[in-house]
Amino acid sequence: MDVGPRWYVAHTYSGYENKVKASLENIIENRGLHHLIYDIRIPTETVIEKNGDVEKEVEVKVFPGYVLIKMTMNDESWHAVRNITGVTGFVGPGSRPTPLSEAEVEALNIEEKKVQFSFGIGDEVTICAGLFEGYNGVVQAISDDMKTVTVLVKRGRRDMPVELEASAVKAANK
Repeated sequence: MDVGPRWYVAHTYSGYENKVKASLENIIENRGLHHLIYDIRIPTETVIEKNGDVEKEVEVKVFPGYVLIKMTMNDESWHAVRNITGVTGFVGPGSRPTPLSEAEVEALNIEEKKVQFSFGIGDEVTICAGLFEGYNGVVQAISDDMKTVTVLVKRGRRDMPVELEASAVKAANK
């Protein structure tokens, strides 16, 4: 049963995460498994360690002992990952690997979603949801994460800036 590329979590010996990633990258290259294993991540965050007066930034693993792998699960890809030195198995009930849900992938912020709008700053749009549904306005700003849009809505004789979710706005029909 092929469900396409999904994120799976491989459990490793603590401290072996980078070795597992390097080994897996070599196996992908040597066996030509680019069509089955797409991405390998070891989530890290930067923290500031204080030692008296000295501060230094240190990168620490968010989930020590785990490696996230985007792959199409089949016998070949399962064996490639499972037989790497340092991998103890996949996260999931019994011996069945369980892919991360869309919500988990989004919460872990491991996959950048490419968002494209059919409108830009200065374009006329129609609001299709919420309190201002049916109103037209002009896009004044789009947030860096592309989740919200600020639209100037005409109310009486003045324009009122309204911040809306990007999904509540569509390009106006001209």
